[in-house]
Amino acid sequence: MKVYNNILETIGNTPIVRLNKMTKDLEGDFLAKVETTNPGNSVKDRMAVKMIDEAEKQGLIKPGGTVIEGTSGNTGMGLALACIIRGYKLICVLSDKQSKEKMDILRAVGAEVVVCPTNVEPEDPRSYYSVSKRLAEETPNSWYVNQYDNLANREAHYESTGPEIWEQTEGKITHFVVGVGTGGTISGVGKYLKEKNPDVKIIGIDTYGSVFKKYHETGIFDENEIYPYITEGIGEDILPKNVDFSVIDHFEKVTDKDAAIYTRKLALEEGIFVGNSAGSAIKGILQMKDMFKKDDVVVVLFHDHGSRYVGKMFNDDWMRDRGFLEENHKSAEDLLENHKDQPLVTVGVEELVSHAVAKMRQYKISQIPVTKDGEFVGLIDETALINQLVDNNELKDEAIGNIMGPKLPIVKSSTSIKELSKLINKEMPAVLVELENGKHHIITRHDVIGAMA
Repeated sequence: MKVYNNILETIGNTPIVRLNKMTKDLEGDFLAKVETTNPGNSVKDRMAVKMIDEAEKQGLIKPGGTVIEGTSGNTGMGLALACIIRGYKLICVLSDKQSKEKMDILRAVGAEVVVCPTNVEPEDPRSYYSVSKRLAEETPNSWYVNQYDNLANREAHYESTGPEIWEQTEGKITHFVVGVGTGGTISGVGKYLKEKNPDVKIIGIDTYGSVFKKYHETGIFDENEIYPYITEGIGEDILPKNVDFSVIDHFEKVTDKDAAIYTRKLALEEGIFVGNSAGSAIKGILQMKDMFKKDDVVVVLFHDHGSRYVGKMFNDDWMRDRGFLEENHKSAEDLLENHKDQPLVTVGVEELVSHAVAKMRQYKISQIPVTKDGEFVGLIDETALINQLVDNNELKDEAIGNIMGPKLPIVKSSTSIKELSKLINKEMPAVLVELENGKHHIITRHDVIGAMA
C-alpha cells in the first residue's frame, strides 16, 4: 500500500502553477510555488519540523516537554502538527494584529495561545518576542524555538524548497520572488539557487513599516522606518539572523492596501486562494515589470492559505473600514449605500448633555444633529463636547441647546464627493444628506476620507 506513516511525511513536493491573467502584460514566464498543499497549509511546515528535529538531536527538548514560540500563526501551525506526532505540548505567542482564524486554528490543534500587543518595541516586556522568552524561562522542561535566529529555519529551505524549485523548473529559473519575514525561506532557497546558478536573481518582498529594504541598500538600521502595518507574515522591526542579505539582490516594498487588494485578485483571477503575503508578492512583481525579459522564468512563492484571512482581506466590511475596497464613489448617496437604511440618531434641543453622551456611547458615533420642532438647529460634536466637559463637568446636566454648535449643512443625495470634501473641514465635521424619501442621513469626515483612500 502507498501510505504515509504520519502527516509530517506529507510535507513538501508542493506544486508549481503558471500564472496566466495577472501577469499577462509582463515579459517572461511567471510561476507560483503554492505551499498551501503542505498539511499545515503553509511553507512554515518545512522549517517547523526541521527545527524540532535539530532540537531533538541536540538534546534541547526532552520527552513530554513544552515547545514555546512567537509566531504570526503559520509557524505555530507547523509546530503544532509536529508536537502532536512527537508528543510535546505547545505554547504559541502571537501579536494582536494576527487574524482570529489563525488563533482559532492553533487552538483547534491543541496549542495554548497567548496574545500580545503589536504596537510595542521588541524589547518591551509585553512584546511577543519578550513574552516568548519569559515563558521559556518560567516553564519547566521547555524549549524556545526562536524561528528568527534558529538557523535550522533556513537550512530546511536549502535542503527541500530550493531543490524542488530547481528540479521543477529544470534549472531554467532566472528569478525567485518571496515575502521576507524571518528570512528563512529567501535565504535557504536563495543560497541553493545561487550555488546552482549565480545569475539567478533573488528578490525579497518587504512592507512599509519594515527595516529590510533600507538596511539592505544602505547598511543602516533606521528606526524611523519602523511603524505599525497590517500585512501579516512579512517585514520586521528587527534583523533576524536567518536573513542572509548576501544572497538577496533586491527588496521591493508593497503597501498594506495593495497587498490586500491583490490577495483578492489572485483568488478571483487565478483561482489561487492564498494569504496576504502572496498579494504583496504578486503586486511587487507588477511593480518591477521592467526588470523582466521575454525568456525569464520567474518563480514566486505563495506562503499560506486564504482561509486564514476570511475575516480580514476577504471580508468586505474589514476592507471598507480601512479604505482598501476599490469602490467607485461619486456622490453622497454612494457613501450612504451601506447604512442609509439605519435611522439617523438625533437629540432634542431640550435634552440634557448627559443624554447625548449616552447616545454617543450606545451607537458609537462622534456627531449628533440637534433638532427642535422637527427642524435641524445645531450639532453636538464629540471633540468639542469633551473639551467643554473637561473644563466643567457640571455641563452634563445642562440642556443641549445651551452648548450645541452650529447646525450642519444639508446637501442633496446627488452632491459629488468633491463638493462634500469642500464642506467638511476642521470647523464642520459632517453634513446632512436629504434623501429622496424626505428623510435625512449624516456623512462624516471619516466617510469622505474612506471614499478617497
